Amino acid sequence: MPIARPRLKIVRRLGTPLPGLTTKDAVDRAPPGQHGVKPSRRKKSRFHERLVEKQKVRFNYGVSERQLRNAFAEARRRPGVLGHTLLGLLESRLDSVVFRLGFAPTIRAARQLVGHGHIDVDGRRVDRPAFQVHPGMRIAVREGSRAHPGIVAAVERGPRVSLPGYVALDTDDRFTGRVLAFPERHHIPFVVDETAIVEWYAR
Repeated sequence: MPIARPRLKIVRRLGTPLPGLTTKDAVDRAPPGQHGVKPSRRKKSRFHERLVEKQKVRFNYGVSERQLRNAFAEARRRPGVLGHTLLGLLESRLDSVVFRLGFAPTIRAARQLVGHGHIDVDGRRVDRPAFQVHPGMRIAVREGSRAHPGIVAAVERGPRVSLPGYVALDTDDRFTGRVLAFPERHHIPFVVDETAIVEWYAR
């Protein structure tokens, strides 16, 4: 499978692995260049630091600027720590949950599965990647899609990132999982400073 080099460049530019964007295997197979990645000697401004943290979230979850702003606005309406709630809402998107359950190798691939109608939520087909899942919901690969080569390969390999505590796979059906709780801060699978994102939108 060819490596998506534009995505690898994004990962290197932002300085941290983004499991929702590019698999670790792809990163490991692609060296950064003849002389490696050279750290910049120029001190980064606070504006730049905030921008980088925002971009990490955008690229990992594959959301547009407008979608991220909408998620931020929704997080402000909810109780709790604003940055934590924002990350929890992004983790609760259907495409993210499909990825975390191991039905796809990246969130981008999970988005395609959802968009093409391969995923059921509580027994009904849902084709909106941004659909917000809630505790108690059952997420499953549709019966007619369980022979799909990409899905079979992903399920046999298992989740790319350790299964978070807010979801669980069915012990009797590896194509089915359940949402147990709203994601917490420690469930986020990459390094990000959510405070910087809050500061970015509070400017």
